[in-house]
Amino acid sequence: MEKRNGWRVTFSKEMSARIAIVYAECTRGKKTENGEKSFMYDLIREPDGSAGTAEPSRKERIRSAYKVTGGHASFYDGMMTYSTIPGKVICRVIWNMDAEKNLRYIETAFSGIPENYSGRILEVPVGTGVLSMPVYKELPDADITCLDYSADMMAAAKEKAETAGIHNVTFVQGDVGNLPFEDNSFDIVLSLNGFHAFPDKEAAYAETFRVLKDGGVFCGCFYIKGGCSRTDWFIKNLYQPKGFFTPPYETEESLRKRLENMYSEVKITVVEGIGCFCCRK
Repeated sequence: MEKRNGWRVTFSKEMSARIAIVYAECTRGKKTENGEKSFMYDLIREPDGSAGTAEPSRKERIRSAYKVTGGHASFYDGMMTYSTIPGKVICRVIWNMDAEKNLRYIETAFSGIPENYSGRILEVPVGTGVLSMPVYKELPDADITCLDYSADMMAAAKEKAETAGIHNVTFVQGDVGNLPFEDNSFDIVLSLNGFHAFPDKEAAYAETFRVLKDGGVFCGCFYIKGGCSRTDWFIKNLYQPKGFFTPPYETEESLRKRLENMYSEVKITVVEGIGCFCCRK
């Protein structure tokens, strides 16, 4: 049995042969961006040639939930999960992201939340919950609070939680610039695709830091300027005039400098125009 990128997968020789044929037809020898063969080439065979069975991981279950979203998704949800045709078009044309890049940035943004986590989590903003609810379904022992300024967005997130049978999430309408929580209240603060829209970013940084416990984790992602020139053009000429995004925007350099001045440990990963971060207070 072999682990790759958090996946633990084993196949019988017959299944390996079938996957190899299908994968070869789909890729025809394509390589990854760094010039190496995709990790699928290693997943389709056992190192010792022995037979085995596939074991679904948390990552596989979450990915499956994102794919299922496409059948009944709003335009926004379909774009966030790369699960509808219009969503895929937006991801490719504006964000220069294919399915692999889209999943990579999402998984990186969630990297600060361990499996089987049971601490207190604050997500702000929760949006429609399309990215986080499949993750929370895997964390039945966690104490989760989701906050959003938009009542409509939060209602969509609450509906997803109810549909998925998630009962350990509390929904609160509020402003990230003035969070209604005591200092040092949460073990993890998660923020997905929100900071680029916040009008008062300084207050948002200060408040998320304030409510996070010492030793806690601040993780998530948002648009950063300079990661993809095509995305920068669309943000400036479309998203910003429409009021979807609010300047000023971080760059990779400015984000790293800001977070390193606030947190003891900082890891930043850039996927095209999205900056993912995982920090420890």
